[in-house]
Amino acid sequence: MVDSLQKLCSSLEPILRRVVSEEVERALAKLGPAKLTAKSSPKRIEGPDGRNLQLHFRSKLSLPLFTGGKVEGEQGAAVHIVLIDANTGHIVTRSPESSVQLDVVVLEGDFNNENDDKWTQEEFDSQVVKEREGKRPLLTGDLQVMLKEGVGTLGELTFTDNSSWIRSRKFRLGLKVASGSCEGIHIREARTEAFTVKDHRGELYKKHYPPALNDEVWRLEKIGKDGSFHKRLDKARIFTVEDFLRLVVRDSQRLRNILGSGMSDKMWDVLVEHAKTCVLSGKLYVYYPDDVRSVGIVFNKISELSGLIANRQYYAADSLSDNQKVYVDALGKKAYENWMHVIECDGKSLISCNEDDSGGASQANAPMDLQGYPSSINQHQTLPSLFVQVPSEQPPMDSGLNVGGINF
Repeated sequence: MVDSLQKLCSSLEPILRRVVSEEVERALAKLGPAKLTAKSSPKRIEGPDGRNLQLHFRSKLSLPLFTGGKVEGEQGAAVHIVLIDANTGHIVTRSPESSVQLDVVVLEGDFNNENDDKWTQEEFDSQVVKEREGKRPLLTGDLQVMLKEGVGTLGELTFTDNSSWIRSRKFRLGLKVASGSCEGIHIREARTEAFTVKDHRGELYKKHYPPALNDEVWRLEKIGKDGSFHKRLDKARIFTVEDFLRLVVRDSQRLRNILGSGMSDKMWDVLVEHAKTCVLSGKLYVYYPDDVRSVGIVFNKISELSGLIANRQYYAADSLSDNQKVYVDALGKKAYENWMHVIECDGKSLISCNEDDSGGASQANAPMDLQGYPSSINQHQTLPSLFVQVPSEQPPMDSGLNVGGINF
């Protein structure tokens, strides 16, 4: 039996050698003489004028990415690419290279982790990731970008597979000059930061950037859906981002106590910073401590103090004197304790809130200018145009109405 196998192998050997030889020769013939001698005449690293041409991603990606989801820049912006001369740092706008066509590829996440921009074309190409066997193309959509005056924009791109199966468990997007363009000149390729691509079902649990006021609170960083922090907040009836922000403003220490010792200072800072990127609506809240309504304080949607109304004049919180701030802080605490008496309205109807509930005093019913609000209003708050038209005979801020021994 063994002898028969040896005889069979011996008889097949010359046939196999001939087949392999023919296939190798056929492959070499396809490469052509130019590519066979490429190593002996490498492409120049610099352009004809001594330029050091490099592609760069000018935009950061919106993360995390999910299969089937569109690749976008931060906050849904387009992703831009530029061609620069690294010797000057300027965008190359007036040369043949500024209109070159580029290929979009997927790279290993650990490619060039040292943040060293020095790599060869061969090293770059060796890090290109293809789809898994039997799978659809890893990246679909507009896989080419055309530069115009040195600037290009990524088209619609979608990942069809997650990144969990490659060694780094992360991808990068890469850009390189398309084959046949800019022969003889090497333009260094571009790459993004490494990122994870998750299965589409994970999108159900993703964070929102920025979060919305009515988002469930687990959409915030460091609060996992159905995790321990989420359960603690739920038990304390903090269900939404708005609920969370209101307690941050009113009693942040109580909120920290609710979250417990498992929430470190660093985690807390990340959580609150993310929550505060929320875009506030134009709703305002006004609290009057008495029926006279000569003085009232104005809050935004999350109970943050925005300003004060005194003598029919609006004063931004940061324009008040120290004594006035002490009075307003005390009034604010009283408002939190009596929130059921706070009037909700928007900037344009703020005066009507006063009119409807004030009994219609003649001065309270005077028309107000909705355009000219103080320029010192905190720009972090998205307050609509406030009032007021101040009559020329009205006394200045510090010599008018006296409340609690403090002039307004």
